[in-house]
Amino acid sequence: MNWWSEIYSKFDPVAFSIFGLNVHWYGIMYVLALLVALWAAKYFVKKDNLGFSDKTLDNYFIWVEIGVILGARLGFVFIYSNAQMFYLTHPWEIFNPFYNGKFVGISGMSYHGAVIGFIIATFWFCKKYNQNSWKLLDLVAICIPLGYIFGRVGNFLNKELVGVVTDVSWAINVNGVLRHPSQLYEAFLEGILVFIILFIYRKYKKFDGELISLYVILYSIMRFVSEIFRQPDVQIGEVFLGLSMGQILSFLMLFLGIFVYLYLKNKTYKNHT
Repeated sequence: MNWWSEIYSKFDPVAFSIFGLNVHWYGIMYVLALLVALWAAKYFVKKDNLGFSDKTLDNYFIWVEIGVILGARLGFVFIYSNAQMFYLTHPWEIFNPFYNGKFVGISGMSYHGAVIGFIIATFWFCKKYNQNSWKLLDLVAICIPLGYIFGRVGNFLNKELVGVVTDVSWAINVNGVLRHPSQLYEAFLEGILVFIILFIYRKYKKFDGELISLYVILYSIMRFVSEIFRQPDVQIGEVFLGLSMGQILSFLMLFLGIFVYLYLKNKTYKNHT
């Protein structure tokens, strides 16, 4: 599989340029992730008779995208970077796509930060437009994994979030070192596998909020496993007991998912007795 292990030497992360601005495959994958998630939402609304209009979903999509971008970027800046003081004193640099007068784009996004931004945007949107937040989140739970696949493929194409050193036959040569293609493991575990489980289980849903709770639980488990094969962030390394920051945050998400699941289940049981 030499062609596979040397794929980075034959691949340009820049897809094309427009007026001197480079468009990366990562950016293309990110846009595809959003569009696929929106398409899936509209598909399942019609297929499962969920009662949300296209106008509501389009509006919600805008709210959530703003929340996700803000949360993901701020999450990276204040959790994963080592330049918190710089950004606090130079806040305009957080979203500055230029470096030394050259357009380089914005790099550094945190999934866990995106989750916080997403949750805030969702509940704010539902309060403003009088929507059932837990029902809407259950719809989102099925769609997120599909978009997530493209996001992780984008990480792979952008040569970032690389895996740990290994000698397995399918390893990727990254700057002269063979590593696990951990981004693709995440695409499968956190994207494809989680989607399949929720897609099948959605027909057995017992209460609003169950699917999003299960998504958080499943994602946390899959992310924890994936992190075993992923190189810890160089600026942070292993944080506690050999665990990466991603694994620690996944633990917190797991407990949150279990808590929300039990809370909503108990609340539903009480309302029916």
